[in-house]
Amino acid sequence: MTDRLFIVGAQRCGTSYLYRLLDQHPGIEMARPLRPEPKFFLDEALFALGLGHYDRTFFAGRPGARVRGEKSTSYLESDVAADRIAAAFPGARILVLVREPVARAVSHWRFSVANGVETLPLAEALEREPERREDYDRARFSVSPFAYLSRGRYAEQIERWARRFPAAHLKVLVTEALVGSAPALAELFDWLEVDPAFVPEGLERPVNASQAAAGPDAPSDALPGALRAELEAAFAEPNRDLAERYGLDLSPWRRATRTGTA
Repeated sequence: MTDRLFIVGAQRCGTSYLYRLLDQHPGIEMARPLRPEPKFFLDEALFALGLGHYDRTFFAGRPGARVRGEKSTSYLESDVAADRIAAAFPGARILVLVREPVARAVSHWRFSVANGVETLPLAEALEREPERREDYDRARFSVSPFAYLSRGRYAEQIERWARRFPAAHLKVLVTEALVGSAPALAELFDWLEVDPAFVPEGLERPVNASQAAAGPDAPSDALPGALRAELEAAFAEPNRDLAERYGLDLSPWRRATRTGTA
């Protein structure tokens, strides 16, 4: 029997990097293509075609693979996707990556700028998030492209998955502790019950880093020190909640912000 894995988020937290590491493992077959993400359990028309269509469309049947995995980061915020996956694959493994939330917000803004979605400078985009977050084209986007800060309150999003899956089948990884770490990856492989000794190529090489639009009129990506301090203070309690609920060591986030690498 093939086990199922769903990388459900979070956006701009290194999920493409992790996908490519997992996809190299001979015991794992990840859904193809990487882009666009399948979002099968969010798409009404696709979901209506059934699970057989899902497997035939996104998986070729890698010989020897005991895990089939999908990466669709919009799932993290969707009760519909969580309900459908829990009903279809109650024994699935659910994987979430979390990145220092201020850095995640800046990366998200850069991605939106690079893709022509965002025109506001960073500080203004963050300030106006509450009024803009729900004002987006739902035919084009499965989740809001303007949820820069709210998407970094991870515990609120993960809770919908924790209610539907046993703790042993839900894993939350800190992006900064995963990237470049062979021990962290081996632990993840062990959790998936595949050979933990396998070392994929590209472990030290993150992928899918976005850049803001170039040119003299491009919005600045500089985050004023006072605003950064304000945001870090606002995330302090949500981060403590996240760490306590899921037993996470968030010290890599503190080191990153002290050194200015967040």
